[in-house]
Amino acid sequence: MSDGKRTVVIIGGGITGITAAYYLQKAIKEQQLPIECKLVEATHRLGGKVQTVIRDGFVIERGPDSFLARKTSAFRLVQEVGLEDEIVHNATGKSYILVNGKLYPIPGGAVMGIPTQIGPFITTGLFSPLGKLRAALDFILPPTKTEGDLSLGQFFRRRFGDEVVDNLIEPLLSGIYAGDIDQMSLMSTFPQFFQLEQRYGSLVRGAKRTTPKAAKQRKGAFQTLKTGLQSLVDELEKRLEQGSVMKGVRVENVRREGTEYRLRLSNGEVWKADSIIVAIPHSSVPAMFADYPFFAPFQSVPSTSVATVALAFPESAIEQDIDGTGFVVSRRNDYTITACTWTHKKWPHTAPSGKALLRCYVGRPGDEEIVEQSDDEIVRVVLDDLNKIMRITGRPEFFVISRWKRAMPQYTVGHKERLANIKAHMDSELPGVFLAGSSYEGLGLPDCIAQGEEAVKKVLDYLQVSHRKFAEVN
Repeated sequence: MSDGKRTVVIIGGGITGITAAYYLQKAIKEQQLPIECKLVEATHRLGGKVQTVIRDGFVIERGPDSFLARKTSAFRLVQEVGLEDEIVHNATGKSYILVNGKLYPIPGGAVMGIPTQIGPFITTGLFSPLGKLRAALDFILPPTKTEGDLSLGQFFRRRFGDEVVDNLIEPLLSGIYAGDIDQMSLMSTFPQFFQLEQRYGSLVRGAKRTTPKAAKQRKGAFQTLKTGLQSLVDELEKRLEQGSVMKGVRVENVRREGTEYRLRLSNGEVWKADSIIVAIPHSSVPAMFADYPFFAPFQSVPSTSVATVALAFPESAIEQDIDGTGFVVSRRNDYTITACTWTHKKWPHTAPSGKALLRCYVGRPGDEEIVEQSDDEIVRVVLDDLNKIMRITGRPEFFVISRWKRAMPQYTVGHKERLANIKAHMDSELPGVFLAGSSYEGLGLPDCIAQGEEAVKKVLDYLQVSHRKFAEVN
């Protein structure tokens, strides 16, 4: 560049992109680096699925509602913007699984459905005696022999049988990825389970030996912000350099020209860049990089459409309540909802005194039509489902429906190898271009934030700029 500066462009202003912009601009400022950082976002707001509605004293998350406390990248970012005093942990309480029209408490000691305590597993009504006997084969079956990837369903069905998978493991794991565990990649979602099996010869033994005891735990495993997760996005945006963010403009094409990259934007502008962080869904990448056919496999990677349905009531409207904070739904039910959180119990700050807030989820692979229905129809279906196990009188005071169409990337079998192959081509043909975000190496907020951090380090390495201070801070 004529002024001697290098230019880095971040494509996509979701939580990954805005995290990358924040940390890169921080490094530039603190280390006085000769780098300019720009961020371009196709919509008119930053944050992606992180959106909060505050209405009549309710705090309603349209997308993710929390993050795992044990994954520290999210907490670090909250600290960076001075919001640590707003952090709250979820209230602990019973969680249930809905099977054959009945709610069953999740057995005590279950880790993603894998029992670490035998007693609760034996006494639960979730499984038949035959199903429990089949699950006991986990103690004697040899470890899985595989040289490649396999599906979560294939792995767990071999160890525990169909009944335990369908009634416990599938509802828990599918809820995380909004996916079909018989299609989801074991190595890209929960490789630690494969490692436990290989090391201990039994998932139950492995989980029991490696899970810390939490009998005296007083805080929940999840954290969120009393002011809503969007406040994190807002604070990050305030700290970005003035004029460094362009909203409402798409990057239509990226092409390498010598040692630089040429980006054609939807507003007619053409930008040059020395390095690029691509923080957009995988489905948008092949068209943007049309000259590079090695991105074509992304076209066959599915994404699921889901919707969240937040319903606000007076507490008196819920005549028959349940002692707990929520439930997930097994596919062995005639239900449209896939899960429900009693948000006012799990997160007491989200509802005023005397009010109740329920947050339901609809949409899953093979059953996504409900997402396209009208608001009134979705609310009707959700209330019909809830009234099968509760008793709710009257309509909600208001509701907030958030449709996320093709928004949940599916890490299908072979995802890790597919991604590694694409990245190898990028290293060769598009040096200095890096992928980051929920489509690639983790869906949750901490995973996306960590990918944004890591992308910044890769950019600084590529530009041969010392980032020692940046690394020390993190």
